[in-house]
Amino acid sequence: MAVTLYVDAARWRRHLSQTITASPGLIPVIKGCGYGFGLDLLVAEASRLHGSHGVGTVAVGTYCEAPVALGVFPGDVLVMEPYRPSIHGSLAHLSHPSLVHTVTYGADVADLVGRVGRPRVVVEGLSSMNRHGVPAPYLGETLASLGDAELVAVGLHLPLGTGHLEEIRRWVDLVDGLADGSEQSGTPVDRWQVSHVTPAELASLSAAYPRRSFEARVGTELWLGDPGALVVRAHVLDVRPVARGDHAGYRQRRLAAGHLLVVSGGTSHGVALEAPRAVDSVRGRVIVLAESALEAAGRVRSPFTVSGRNAWFVEPPHMQVSLLSLPDGVTPPAVGVEVEVRVRLTILRADAVTLR
Repeated sequence: MAVTLYVDAARWRRHLSQTITASPGLIPVIKGCGYGFGLDLLVAEASRLHGSHGVGTVAVGTYCEAPVALGVFPGDVLVMEPYRPSIHGSLAHLSHPSLVHTVTYGADVADLVGRVGRPRVVVEGLSSMNRHGVPAPYLGETLASLGDAELVAVGLHLPLGTGHLEEIRRWVDLVDGLADGSEQSGTPVDRWQVSHVTPAELASLSAAYPRRSFEARVGTELWLGDPGALVVRAHVLDVRPVARGDHAGYRQRRLAAGHLLVVSGGTSHGVALEAPRAVDSVRGRVIVLAESALEAAGRVRSPFTVSGRNAWFVEPPHMQVSLLSLPDGVTPPAVGVEVEVRVRLTILRADAVTLR
């Protein structure tokens, strides 16, 4: 049995090329489940793109993910998780020459220098995301305290969407002012790494600051930006007719007349898992209320498309399979047929990825 991500390879790679062409110096982000593709496959694709339109660095989310890229990618590997001595200090690959660390505290930099000698670092500013980073008033102090660390860039992880140019400009002007004023930062900042900016916004920044380079860190838009090139399918494992009042599943739910289907795909694959939704419209609230009412009544539509319709779950998905109910009068698929399943690729852990 398998849940498989099928990729139109030519179309997908065409999108990758168009994306990096539009944003020279782009830094591919490879983290988590590898956006449904897996880390190994994306590192291989990034290695193929290395050197194209300035692609020289990849970014991973955590130090645990770094070895996958360090063993294959020919350029630099940035870890976006900030270095913390109490968590990362004993890691064997800290001193790898291709590794670039994210730092947010002067004390952490000093610890890293003591362990590595001359670490290469990105100083992360605390943007309006308010996640982690150096607050603006302390950025000059942090830059001045780098000591033997080599500054690669200043990084800014920004909120989703566009419209962050003013925020980025404030940071760049702040650093330029430190370099030009009486409070010397001690380190010139020529490179900036930013997230969630469009190619047009990057061009605008480059025009406003011709002596600075701005590199976009891009994950979702790079790997998943052409959804038409990707489809997820799952095998039908079993089909049996059921009568009204029959029971099935761990919770022994009552069934309607029709067919019970067992299909590949469960919580271990990311099926039917989702983050809390940000509902900001009346229509969205109505949909949430309607779905909640159905769920309270034990009726939940599954993400599986079977015989031209979204089948209903019999009960919540199991770890690796799901039980589906197909109503009487609908012709069921045969065992071994693949059915399409809608799943967030950022949490998908497919059994197989097929490029064709």
